[in-house]
Amino acid sequence: MKLHGIKVPHHKNTASSAPIRLPLPSVLTVPMSMHIGRPSEPVVKKGDYVKVGQKIAEASAYVSAPVHSGVSGTVLKIDDILISNGQRVPCIVIEPDGLQEISEEVRPPVVTDHKSFVQAVADSGSVGLGGAGFPTNVKLNVRELSEIEAVVINAAECEPYITSDTRTALDKTEYVFKGIDAFRRYMDIHRFIIGIENNKPEAIARLREFADRDSEVEIHVLPSMYPQGGEKVLVYNTMHRLIPKGSLPLDVGAVVINITTMAFLAEYLETGMPLTERCLTLDGSAVKEPKNVIVPVGTPIRELIESAGGLKSEAKKILYGGPMMGIAVPDLDAPVLKNTNAVTVMDEREAAPPKTTPCINCGACLNHCPLRLDPRAIAKAYKQNSGEDLRALQVDLCMECGCCSYVCPAKRPLVQTNKLAKTVVRLQKEKEKAKEEARS
Repeated sequence: MKLHGIKVPHHKNTASSAPIRLPLPSVLTVPMSMHIGRPSEPVVKKGDYVKVGQKIAEASAYVSAPVHSGVSGTVLKIDDILISNGQRVPCIVIEPDGLQEISEEVRPPVVTDHKSFVQAVADSGSVGLGGAGFPTNVKLNVRELSEIEAVVINAAECEPYITSDTRTALDKTEYVFKGIDAFRRYMDIHRFIIGIENNKPEAIARLREFADRDSEVEIHVLPSMYPQGGEKVLVYNTMHRLIPKGSLPLDVGAVVINITTMAFLAEYLETGMPLTERCLTLDGSAVKEPKNVIVPVGTPIRELIESAGGLKSEAKKILYGGPMMGIAVPDLDAPVLKNTNAVTVMDEREAAPPKTTPCINCGACLNHCPLRLDPRAIAKAYKQNSGEDLRALQVDLCMECGCCSYVCPAKRPLVQTNKLAKTVVRLQKEKEKAKEEARS
């Protein structure tokens, strides 16, 4: 079986741009929901003085993550903000004092075995830094370590514009391999596969320098085919294992870790500094000086853009992430999140929605879907509000990569329809569950 995809323009304008640390923002707005799962619970209050690395919110459930301050300063308030999914979530607003005092809490964790390793990862506040935002400790809390055949390190970075993972491969190679050593020591894993697209020759060469000294690390150079970095696609193309519907990579013997997450974990084990800042790519048709930058989590996008050189034309759309799977931000005061690997700023020409025409049943969407879903049939079932048909069409498998919309000659919003169709299925399941509970 061959997993399909599409060719997209690379636009890797910042691949050779070493990250620069921007000046501190005037205010930090740190949301409690920057990860998959339950929002974090604040442990500070208005008027408290906080330091860099101090825990300001704790995990509220098993699938959750603590939050730490990226600045020293005063908590101005705990408020609600609107986030990209349309929900209002609590946030902690901090005014930096510019001193960047390090918290006494910052110290290397004591790690001796798998259990203490997972706890250290949890304490670090780590989530998937490639954009997914899944709490890393949950992924590593495996009951039977013998089930893991390999760790697949995702360095594919297949989205246009984004190069922050590429910079990790180039600038923090040593930490990537220290992270591998930690997995080897505390999880007893002895096969590591780094999947990276062939449009990153300098990063490939740098990773090979280290891999050549480690017989348990493989570099898989993959074709530049979007969405090569999708979890199911990457596992199939590196391990030749197909992840079945409703299953996880672990079910086929894999754990998938983003390369920047791997480097961060190694750095945390060495220094004890939790996840407080992000290296991200600032690019897009409206950006005056595309570059990679380092900012504290919670930095307002408005100040990020101003500090990095501003815009050359009016911004008509701003995305967390890249143009294929990126999520539009509600306004310029939206903050940088833990999983913000890029901010893409589009001008009017790039952001303008295309004119749609009727479907011509060409089948391009089906032929290019990595998971071989049928967006035409899904769109029809969605229009009929048929939850049963949508479930039969397995719309829940859609990873929302956007391949279908990209190749559609009629420019139909297929990926958006798929997303809405998932809501129909979810609501139907909730109704069925409620009926079953009522019968019980």
